[in-house]
Amino acid sequence: MPQNTMLTHPDEFKLGMFSANCSGGLAVTKIPERWDNSWQNNLKHAQMAEDAGFDFLLPIARWIGYGGETDFHGSVLETVTWATGLLAHTRSINVFATIHTAFNHPVVVAKQLATMDHIGNGRVGLNLVAGWNRPEYEALGGDLPQDHETRYRMAQEWLDVLNRLWREPQPFEFSGEFWQLQRTYSNPKPLADRLPIINAAGSAQGREFATRNADFLFTTVITLEAAQKEIGELKQQARALGRDIGVMTLSSVFCRPSRAEAQEYYRYVVDNADHGAIDNIVRIMFANAESFPKAALEGLRERFAAGHGGWPLIGTPDDVADGLEQLAAAGLDGSVFGFVDYNKELPYFEQEVLPRLQRKGMRIPREQKRQRA
Repeated sequence: MPQNTMLTHPDEFKLGMFSANCSGGLAVTKIPERWDNSWQNNLKHAQMAEDAGFDFLLPIARWIGYGGETDFHGSVLETVTWATGLLAHTRSINVFATIHTAFNHPVVVAKQLATMDHIGNGRVGLNLVAGWNRPEYEALGGDLPQDHETRYRMAQEWLDVLNRLWREPQPFEFSGEFWQLQRTYSNPKPLADRLPIINAAGSAQGREFATRNADFLFTTVITLEAAQKEIGELKQQARALGRDIGVMTLSSVFCRPSRAEAQEYYRYVVDNADHGAIDNIVRIMFANAESFPKAALEGLRERFAAGHGGWPLIGTPDDVADGLEQLAAAGLDGSVFGFVDYNKELPYFEQEVLPRLQRKGMRIPREQKRQRA
């Protein structure tokens, strides 16, 4: 039975690519070379990331954009079909599908993910979203509960159904608060003995859900000192439940041969920010989400322009590698990345930063990973 490699090599700092399925990627900027999320670009990007030795690809599920001059994230490749296509065109990299529990029936998702796992020979993962973007719910005719407690009760029940569909060989009945199912079952089962689950949560209810159910919890780094304390608390919360979880964050990369070049390009991107889109992101997050501390949201506008609020890694390859080492020292187990132009900038990251991470002991050479598999 295949073992999903996201759940192996715990001593390795995980590397993922984030949001390439969305127009603009992560940079909320108006510059003409901002990311074009065409299928051709995504396919090339996935194969480049795989060849570079990245661990996984993670998409954002969006149903309407954020407006502004660029309508940031107004064009999005749907994540289940996106991931299925990439699994069919890759060999070793893990590919996640991002699923909103309120929009997707668990019986349907169980079948989709199992099918994808067969296509990818055990490489699919689930990024589970309990819901926060009210305008999207309204666009789909849904009603987003105001309180986090209800959202996460729904998410827990949804995941309970999903897990039973994958584990139980016979049809079963399910009578819950949100789903009532009769004689339900799902075949085939996933190939991997366990599918990795990612969850990003900021509220107390969300973090209880994530530490109880997820393999990896995403958190935002505002300062390294605050992150270290928070990560320790999250891992202790999981240990109290008899579980070990990994904690990851989001980073935006501006890596150039010199610090001056990196800073110059960073300023170019930020000085051309799509402020209308950023205004909408901040407003919607402030009203409905707790992914970012509300007191810090307005002060993070520049980071939103550069990379949707991610931790900035700006400078030479040594600077970027040192920055990632600092994240690991704070207790993080990995990071997803955004570039302004993924396909143009990834080769330099592969050539210059990845060898430095190997020398720091943060990454295992691919040949050694194959021997340990």
